[in-house]
Amino acid sequence: MTQCTFAHKVKTSEEQLRIAEAHCERHGSKLTPIRQQVLSLLLNTERAQSAYELIELFENTYSEKMAPMSVYRTLDYLVKVHLVHKINVANKFVACAFIDNEKDHDVTQLLFCQQCQQVQELPINHAIEECLTDEVTRFGYQLCTHQIELTCICAKCMST
Repeated sequence: MTQCTFAHKVKTSEEQLRIAEAHCERHGSKLTPIRQQVLSLLLNTERAQSAYELIELFENTYSEKMAPMSVYRTLDYLVKVHLVHKINVANKFVACAFIDNEKDHDVTQLLFCQQCQQVQELPINHAIEECLTDEVTRFGYQLCTHQIELTCICAKCMST
């Protein structure tokens, strides 16, 4: 089996926010204060969050109200610019684990623990990515998302 590697240095959330801001500028947009606050919440949480969990977290952290429409618009933007991933199976969101990587990554695997809601993001081997894309195309489909979600149970939850 081919081993997949991806250079990844963990940075502080402040450093990741600066990198995210530069990322947005490179893509012709801005990381507004609200976008930055929501991204910061996701960077500093230990598990995937629903929009309504983020609203509550936002209010507790910033002592401000946030309308559901605002959080959904913000999350849509952050997903669109690849700073956040939506876990479709659970309708939850998680910050991209590779914000601090200078090169954009295409396909990623998201291991989602159905018990504790933690997410581990792993890059996918390029050969596997090509094989999957070829199979999808062979059956007359086109990929709409470049992430693979695997519903799992993490080691911590298995041991309890």
